[in-house]
Amino acid sequence: MDIKTWSYDDFPAFAEAVEGAAWLNTTGGEIGVLHTGQHVEYVQESGTALHLEILTPFTRGCPDAVYPCVAFIPGSAWMKQNVPLVLPQLARLAERGYVVAAVEYRHSGIAAYPAQIIDARNAVRYLRLHARELRLDPERMILAGDSSGGHTAVFAALRHNDDTEENRFPGVSAEVSGIVDYYGSVSVLHDDDNPSTLNHKLPDSPEGMVMGGANLREHPDLRRELSARSHITGETVVAPVLILHGTKDRLVNTRQSVELYKTLRAAGKKAELYLLRGADHGGAEFWTSPVLDIVDGFMLNCFS
Repeated sequence: MDIKTWSYDDFPAFAEAVEGAAWLNTTGGEIGVLHTGQHVEYVQESGTALHLEILTPFTRGCPDAVYPCVAFIPGSAWMKQNVPLVLPQLARLAERGYVVAAVEYRHSGIAAYPAQIIDARNAVRYLRLHARELRLDPERMILAGDSSGGHTAVFAALRHNDDTEENRFPGVSAEVSGIVDYYGSVSVLHDDDNPSTLNHKLPDSPEGMVMGGANLREHPDLRRELSARSHITGETVVAPVLILHGTKDRLVNTRQSVELYKTLRAAGKKAELYLLRGADHGGAEFWTSPVLDIVDGFMLNCFS
């Protein structure tokens, strides 16, 4: 064999008979995932650098393929996120053929609502602006998140602030094709919205902290402001929403997702709700192949 720079097509395949060896066929379409973007700064807000962790699919047959994108906001009760913690689960989504960017937001210890929502929309803008180098399709983008990240994703789809000073990338849109809300903490209207949070709605509770240390028991107006369904009417512009929630969620009452779903449908919006029997607040149940099939199918429908 000549020693030279071979193209893949010209390189001769090994074809000698080998006694006892097994042969497996490949297609070149098998998808792997690379952690292509590690701690990528997408914006600075008041001296705080915010970052993305980016997962990119790859195949032998189409090494330069362009993929739809999912911007995923990891939940943290609006506190400091552990973004790398979710990457193994997100890799399963990337294996379906999506560039997946895990989004860091300003946590409640340094910035109150709506900072997290502003950050999520700027993350989408950054991804769209850098679409070519990241090999993503800027016209096929989804916002997703779990727990407080689900809240952030839903609110980011409601905000529509492209023409304000909040947009750190003038001229770049933050609109997306769909929302995937994993057991989002989308309401503080009821006393049992967070069944195991003993200090619920008090200034040191997660919801109190994200509202600037407010006592939400004394401020129903702030409870409504932080609750997604208070912002949804027939005139609301919002992309299709997929909601997934466990029926034994001890941190975020399943009713939050049920009421959001009912509100969206009553307002004439596209929404789907899947309730996972016995599932708690997150867990492996949300990343099984059947659930990924649902999420994948929903997102593909959003692009059609």
